[in-house]
Amino acid sequence: MGTSEPNTALEGLFRETGWTLRQCAQAINRVGTERGTPKAYRAPSVHQWLGGGMPRDDVRPLILEAFARRLGRPVTHADAGFQPPRAGTEGGASSTFDGIMDLGRLDMDPSRRGVLSVALFSVAVTIPDWPDVVGRMEAAHTGSRTRIGMSDVRTVTAMTEQLSSMDDQFGGRTARPLAATFLVNTVAPFLRTDGPEDVRKAMMSAASDLCYLTGYMAVDEGLHGLAQRYYGKALELAGASEDHLTFCTTLRGMSVQAVDLGQGPLAMRLADAAAASSPQAGPRMRAFLVGQQAHAAAHVGNRRSALMYLQEAEVAMDKAESRGKVFGSYDPASLNYHTSQVRYEMGDAHGAVAALQESDRLRYGVYRRTRVKERAILAERQLAVGHLEAACHTWGRALDDYPLVNSGRIDKRMTDMFTLVRPHLRNHEAQSLYERAREMVRPELVPA
Repeated sequence: MGTSEPNTALEGLFRETGWTLRQCAQAINRVGTERGTPKAYRAPSVHQWLGGGMPRDDVRPLILEAFARRLGRPVTHADAGFQPPRAGTEGGASSTFDGIMDLGRLDMDPSRRGVLSVALFSVAVTIPDWPDVVGRMEAAHTGSRTRIGMSDVRTVTAMTEQLSSMDDQFGGRTARPLAATFLVNTVAPFLRTDGPEDVRKAMMSAASDLCYLTGYMAVDEGLHGLAQRYYGKALELAGASEDHLTFCTTLRGMSVQAVDLGQGPLAMRLADAAAASSPQAGPRMRAFLVGQQAHAAAHVGNRRSALMYLQEAEVAMDKAESRGKVFGSYDPASLNYHTSQVRYEMGDAHGAVAALQESDRLRYGVYRRTRVKERAILAERQLAVGHLEAACHTWGRALDDYPLVNSGRIDKRMTDMFTLVRPHLRNHEAQSLYERAREMVRPELVPA
């Protein structure tokens, strides 16, 4: 479908990027490849769009994402002179309830799970301010039950805690389908059921926490577009229920996701938004938020801010620990992980290794998935500083727990391990590790 008039809005964005037609096409193709839908556009296609030709529905999100990454800001359909998306398509509007049902049903159905891998992670995500979302949610009281009570809220909270524990021990691939089923069959109907205002707010808060957790588990599986959608629902529900804690935690989780994907500017904006949304945070929450600000700042090369935030996190953690240790919250092991990330980003590989070793020493034993993942990272960094046998020993310790954990992130680390160790197979320790890994790692990850 085309128009007779040039698309002046898209042309303005194109000029702002400084791209050639060929570079623009290549950027769009890269986004398509990330999504799992490779494209092969060339300069004539871009020229056609600038001249008023309307890209296909499925291509428009790729174009918007490519421009957003180049310009460092969200780019909407209207900004690019495109027709608005139809409801139900990517980028289309849907209610919070309908969005949760759509996400959960897609996650529950094994025959449709392959579709999840093509959901697009976007740097064009809108970062809401707390006043923009507080108290806002559509009314939808059409559930089969007549009223909900605080016992129902406690059920959702307890189930979320159990799912979180499963995720910590066995990985996101194991726990997320269970979370999606609970979300669709139990939690979503609760959101559509009437009840006292305080109970409804408490239920939305509990649902927000579950959406955040489900998004976090999607990140663990490497389904980043899906994770963003869960995170978005968590923000909507947290705002509707005036739940500052989950709102800030979700923004911070989105920052962690972005920095791990190499999207530093977005990670910094999200970390700053999380901190700004919680001005009255206690010392442990403050350490939790500024620790992520430190990592994001280091990633974008802002050394001064990174060190300032890291020092603030250390002071806040000391204050929090002096008041008593709290299991299941941000703790010294987590702070040492952030310290390692900051040091690594700033080029201090030896310091990064030392901080990760301390993090591993302090971590509670129940966090099996984190232990395996971060031991793999530690081994990679030990190898990078020339400590081959120490790295092999650390990878071996990661392999001890690996069979119990079903995690896309850890599988990626194991694939990397084979690549990194292969050049050193003349070393006895490296060869032993390599052969042991071939027996223990999932067969599809083992090199031929």
